Amino acid sequence: MRRSNRRGRTGRMEANILHADLDAFYASVEQLLDPALRGKPIAVGGGVVLAASYEAKAFGVRGGMPGRRARELCPGLIFVGGHFKDYQRLGDAAIKVLGDFTPMVERISIDEAFADVAGCTHLFGPPAEIATTIRRRVRAELGLPISVGVARTKHLAKIASQVAKPDGLVVVDPRHELEFLHDLPVELMWGVGPVTRERLAGIGVRTIGELAKTPGWSLERLLGPAAGEKLNALAWNRDPRKLETQRRARSAGAQSALGRKPAEAKIFVPALLHLADRVATRLRAKSRPGRTVTVRVRFADLRSVTRSITLDQPISATATLAEIAEALVRKVLVDHPHEKTISLLAIAVSHLEQQPGLQLELPLDLDDDRRRPGTSKGAARWTADRAIDKIRDRFGWEAVGYASVALGQSRSVPDAFRELAEKEL
Repeated sequence: MRRSNRRGRTGRMEANILHADLDAFYASVEQLLDPALRGKPIAVGGGVVLAASYEAKAFGVRGGMPGRRARELCPGLIFVGGHFKDYQRLGDAAIKVLGDFTPMVERISIDEAFADVAGCTHLFGPPAEIATTIRRRVRAELGLPISVGVARTKHLAKIASQVAKPDGLVVVDPRHELEFLHDLPVELMWGVGPVTRERLAGIGVRTIGELAKTPGWSLERLLGPAAGEKLNALAWNRDPRKLETQRRARSAGAQSALGRKPAEAKIFVPALLHLADRVATRLRAKSRPGRTVTVRVRFADLRSVTRSITLDQPISATATLAEIAEALVRKVLVDHPHEKTISLLAIAVSHLEQQPGLQLELPLDLDDDRRRPGTSKGAARWTADRAIDKIRDRFGWEAVGYASVALGQSRSVPDAFRELAEKEL
C-alpha cells in the first residue's frame, strides 16, 4: 500500500511538492482575450511596464521598466491597458484546478501556488503525472500556459518551475537535487534580487553552488547574519517550511516606484500618504491594526535603506501612518545627506493584532495625541477613515480621498494592479 507521507518504501524523501506558476500571466491573459496579439511583443501598462509577454522579454523588456526604455528596446512593442477583473477571475480559476487534486494548496500570489500531493497519489498517480494533468487542464479549460516544478522542498519546487518556463514541467529527482541546484544562477533563489545578486557577484559568487561553498562568515558580513544564514541553507536545499493552507499575512505593505525624483518633501509626502491610504484601508477592512511601521527608501543607485519603529498601541488610521512614515523617511534622508534622488518608497505595517474596535485610553500629555489611537483625537481620525471606507465600498475607491493625494502626481501603476499583488490579511 502506498504511503501518504513524503517517504517512500525505501525511507527516501519523495518529491511531492508542486509549484505552479502561470507564464507571463498578465500578458498571456491579454493575448487570450485578443487573439490578434498572440505571437506579438506586448506590454501591459504605459508609463511603466507592468508585465511583458515572452516575445517582448526576448528584446529585454521587463516588468518595472519605464515605457520609454521598453519602446527603445522593442520598437514594435504593443502596449495594452490591462483587464484587471479578468486577471483575478482567471488566476482564481487556475488555482482552483490545483484544489481539485489536493486540499493542501498554499497560494502565494494571484498567479502561483504550492501544492502538496503526497496524500492523493493513490487517487491521481505520481506527482509528475498530477503536474502533467494540471498543466493540460489549465491549457484546455482556461487557454493559458502554466509551468510546474516538482521537488522535495518548497524552495526547490519554485526554482524548478522557473527552469521549466515557458510552459514546461521539471521534476527534480531527490537523488540528484544538488547536481540540479548548484549549476543554476543565484538570482533564481528566493530572496536574491538585483542588489543581492550584484553584491554576490562582487565576491565572485554567480551560481548557487558557489554560494553553497562560500564561508558563512563571508556571507554574513556581506548580507547580514539572517540573510546570509538563510541563503546558505537554501543553497544546500535545507528548507523545512511546510505548506500553510490557512496562512494569514504577518504584515501589510505597499510600494511605489517613482522613477528618478528629487528627494524633496513635495515628492515624498504625497507618495507616502497614498501608500499609507492603501495600507491602512486594508488593515481597517480586516480589523488588524499593527504596531511596527517600516519604511524603505531606494536611491538612484538601487541601494535601499529601511527604518522602522514599534509603537505601544497598534494603529490603522491613514493620517497617523502617513505621519509616522514621513518622520522615518526624513530620518533616512538626514542620515544620508548626499543622496538627492529617490527611485522608490515603501511602507509596511507588521505585528498585526486582531482588534474589532478601539480601546479608549486616558489622554496622556504627549506632543501629538492624534497619533494615539485610543485618545479622543486619535479616535476622531479612525472614525473619519471608517466613513471614507464606507463611501468607497459603495461608490468605488476614487469617490473620496485625501486632498494631498488627489492633488499629487499621477500614478503610472494603476491601483487595480497593486491590489492584485496584495496578500489577504
